[in-house]
Amino acid sequence: MADEETRAPLRTLIVDDEPLAVERMQVICAKLKDLAVIGTASDGAAALRLVEALQPDLILLDMTMPEVDGLAVARELAKQDIRPAVIFVTAHDSFAVEAFDLDAVDYVLKPVAPERLGRAIERALSHRSNLRTVTASEWLTELWVPHRSELLRIATSQVGRIDAERDYVRLHVDDRNYLLLQTIAGLEQRLNPTEFIRIHRSTILRRECIRGLRHDGLGVWSVELDNGEALRIGRTYLPKVKAMAGR
Repeated sequence: MADEETRAPLRTLIVDDEPLAVERMQVICAKLKDLAVIGTASDGAAALRLVEALQPDLILLDMTMPEVDGLAVARELAKQDIRPAVIFVTAHDSFAVEAFDLDAVDYVLKPVAPERLGRAIERALSHRSNLRTVTASEWLTELWVPHRSELLRIATSQVGRIDAERDYVRLHVDDRNYLLLQTIAGLEQRLNPTEFIRIHRSTILRRECIRGLRHDGLGVWSVELDNGEALRIGRTYLPKVKAMAGR
């Protein structure tokens, strides 16, 4: 009985202001045995009313809608103790930072491929026991980054270094790196300061990747990393870095 309940179809609400997009999503959802579409909404205000009336398990939520957009809907839902899971569906990858800050299950790019949506649904099902009681974390625990034709979900625990590149940041994950549309200052505010520390206006490091500090003379200090690399510490950030070392 428990297994049957776990795999019961997710009662799903589709929200999109484009009728053809709604129709296409309904066709895709009809082929997924783990979904049961219980309603559709063409704007954010209607979506919130239907959430209250229908109590869906899942919302397939478009980002860009007039007046009350997808992010506004998700923010309202985030205030509730009991709420549906959210999978954002959008033609733009520039909203990823705001999306994962709202604890969405996934972020699917248009045009939606059935296989991609299927993977997002599997992710929702794997978290089913928490779908209606999830509370947003104070700090980011994951990041979504554009990669080829989709977005990759990367745990912040995998990120060792973050470098600023104008309006982007470059995330270093083992021997790979990814660009994310986000300023380093904005990202710093969302990262747990017990795990990450900013050492320069253009660099944030995972604390556990730091092997030691080195004084290079004339007031210049550097951080030594586990891989042997040395990175200069900016004067503005030196007191905080020293404090980390108890100095």
